[in-house]
Amino acid sequence: MRTDLTTAKPTASQADIPGLLRQIAPMTAEEVVRWALERFGPRIVLASSFGAEDVVLIDLLMNIDRRARVITLDTGRLHQETYNAIDAVRERYGLVTEVFFPNADDVQQMVAEKGLNLFYHSIENRKRCCAVRKVEPLRRALSGLDAWVTGIRRDQNVTRAGVEKLEWDDGNRLFKVNPLADWSWDEVWKYIREHNVPYNALHDRGFPSIGCAPCTRAVQADGDLRGGRWWWEHPETRECGLHNPAPGPQPKT
Repeated sequence: MRTDLTTAKPTASQADIPGLLRQIAPMTAEEVVRWALERFGPRIVLASSFGAEDVVLIDLLMNIDRRARVITLDTGRLHQETYNAIDAVRERYGLVTEVFFPNADDVQQMVAEKGLNLFYHSIENRKRCCAVRKVEPLRRALSGLDAWVTGIRRDQNVTRAGVEKLEWDDGNRLFKVNPLADWSWDEVWKYIREHNVPYNALHDRGFPSIGCAPCTRAVQADGDLRGGRWWWEHPETRECGLHNPAPGPQPKT
C-alpha cells in the first residue's frame, strides 16, 4: 500500500514525544517507517551515508513509497566504494539521491588555516572538519522540514546506547526517527541478505562503519563496530555532530 504524502497528518511538537514514543516503541522498523511517512509526509527525509543500516532503510522506504526523499552528504573525502553504492541503489530502485556538499569557502578557509589532515592533530580540529563538511550541509538539507530518518542503533557505540525510535534533534529543531534503534548488527545483515539489498563493498573488507576515507579503517571481526571511526580518539568522543545537539560549525581555532 502506498502512503499518500499529500494528506499527511499534522506534525506533533517536542512535548508530544513521550506519547508518540509509547505508540511506536513496539512497532517493527517497517511500521515505524510507514508511521513516519504518514505523519510527516513530504516534510521528512532519510539521511543516508550508504552504510549497511541505511541501505536497509532505503529498501524499506522504497517498498512503501518510491516518492520518498533520500539525501546524502558528500564531504569531498568519501571512499570510491561509497559512490559506487549510491549508484547501485540508483540502479536498483530508480532513486535519485539528493547530494549536499560543504560550503567551498568554509573548506578553503579551514584547509588554509589548519591543513588538509587537521583532524589527526586534535579532537577540536576533527570536530571543526566534521562541522564544516557534515553538520552545516545537513543543516541546509533539513531546513524547512519537520523530521529526518536515520540508521543509528543502540549497539553501535557507547554514545548511542540510549537511542530511542523517536527523538528531538535540538540542533536542527526537528524530529529524528530511528527505526532500527533496537536492531542488532546480525539483524541488519539478515535483512540485506534476505532481500538482496545492494550495499557498500567496504563492508566485505572489514569496515562495519563507513565515513570519510581518512577517518575510517577496517576493524577486527570481533571488534567495536565503530572502532574504525576516528580510531585515535576515545570511544566517548567518536561522534561527528550529526547526532548530537549541535548549534553549528565549531569555532575556528
